[in-house]
Formats: sequence, structure tokens, C-alpha cells
Amino acid sequence: MNPSLNLLTAEAAITDLIGRVRRIAVLGIKPERAAGQPAHDVPAFLQARGFTIVPVPVHYPDVTVILGSPVVRRLADVPPPVDLVLLFRRSSDVAAHLPELLAARPAAVWMQLGIRDDASAAVLAEAGICVVQDRCLARDLRARSA
Repeated sequence: MNPSLNLLTAEAAITDLIGRVRRIAVLGIKPERAAGQPAHDVPAFLQARGFTIVPVPVHYPDVTVILGSPVVRRLADVPPPVDLVLLFRRSSDVAAHLPELLAARPAAVWMQLGIRDDASAAVLAEAGICVVQDRCLARDLRARSA
């Protein structure tokens, strides 16, 4: 297998990935009080479009439910299968999450718009996990629905 094939940049490959996703763990999701921010609004949009959202906030220890779903504190505690882990973390924070991303074994990891870590993406791709970087999943979904 060629790991570079898991680094998705081609529109057809991204469209195919989106078509296979049903359950999304959102690492770095923000609660309802952060409405108006992408880390809340993008998952809310995805949920409204029929995706199952598993909230995995990094902060907000007092929050137990986001978007009507119980909060999971660690990716390792998200019951499989996980089709996609959607990252709302700074690019400089992605590498710190690499061990838990590898342990969770999602089919794909999507780094939201403005988030890119080529070294971590290469490690994930080598492990057989598809990776999308620096793209907005909601924007891509809207474009494919138009």
C-alpha cells in the first residue's frame, strides 16, 4: 500500500470519503454557549444533515452534553466504529493528539480549515488512516449538495 494515497487532496477522493462517513467524533468541539464559532457551528450543521456527532471537547470540564449527545472525554473512550475524527485544534496541537488518534483507528481524520500538520498527517497515512487537511467539512458538504 502507498501511504501517500491516504493523503486526500483530489476532489473525487474527498467526495468518496464524505459519502462513506456517518459517525463523526469531533475533537475540540465547543458547547452551545460558543454558538457562532466554527468548533460548534460546523458539528451542529453536520448533525442537522444526518451525521451522528460524538462530542470530544478538549476544554469545558463542566459540560456533559453537547448537541444533545453525551460528551466523551477521550477518543479512546469513543465506541467504534468511528468513520471520521474531525479536528478543531491548533496546528501546533495536532501532534499531541497523534497517539490517541492512532489508538482510536478512525477510517479518516479531517483537519478543519486552517489546521495543517504534515508530519502527523504522514504518520496517520502510514497507519492506513485517510487524512484531509486545511478544509472545511461543512463547506465541502454544501458544495457537493449544490
